[in-house]
Amino acid sequence: MSETWIILGASSAMGRAFARHVAAQGCSVILAARDKADTARTAEDCKARGAADAFAVSFDARVPSSFRTIYGVAEKQHGTLNAAVFVGSMPPQEEIDAEPALGDSTIQDSFTGPVNFLHGLAPMMEERGGGTVVGVGSVAGDRGRIGNYTYGAAKAGFHTYLSGLRNRLTRSGGHVVTVKPGFVDTAITWGLPGLFLVASPEAVAQDLWKAVEKKKNTIYTPWFWRYIMLIIRSIPESIFKKMSV
Repeated sequence: MSETWIILGASSAMGRAFARHVAAQGCSVILAARDKADTARTAEDCKARGAADAFAVSFDARVPSSFRTIYGVAEKQHGTLNAAVFVGSMPPQEEIDAEPALGDSTIQDSFTGPVNFLHGLAPMMEERGGGTVVGVGSVAGDRGRIGNYTYGAAKAGFHTYLSGLRNRLTRSGGHVVTVKPGFVDTAITWGLPGLFLVASPEAVAQDLWKAVEKKKNTIYTPWFWRYIMLIIRSIPESIFKKMSV
């Protein structure tokens, strides 16, 4: 059966790496991002790598009207519909503290925009009786930290939504994978102080595909972040609130 993957945030390093990976499996791809020129180049690259077809469309998580074009292209594709969500923004917390309106855009990019898109896509997936959603959250959503608690709150909300969507789509044969990356070499982390054990987007894409094949519910990538976050979550609040992490 033919498969189509909708890649939201296809111009991000992780989104592009995942698009190339699914293209190599012979899937069709719908590449959605703000920079349509960039996604058009990626679409040609995906065709060269073996994609059955590739489309570049404009997408902005803050503009719900941009979703309609993606739905329209998806409806014309035969077979299984899948989606992978890589969109998000993470301005420094001190900038949000100085200009609270930045918090609104962070939440739109990382939580409410993707949620609204997936909520519109879910009935299409249910009608076809299957499909997979890969929702990329963050280890930042596991516990509020002084350095990025607005972004972390948005990702925590996204994790909870994905859990509920997984419960819903399971009933029609679909599946949802929640992905919690640690530090990945992308534009969103470039130049941040204190980074360690930084993963490549290509390695993360491989982890995501393995999770899709094995129908994992939640994964940390790289794998060792599961244990790092287990330690961080276990620190008593009386101690944690005094830490600068």
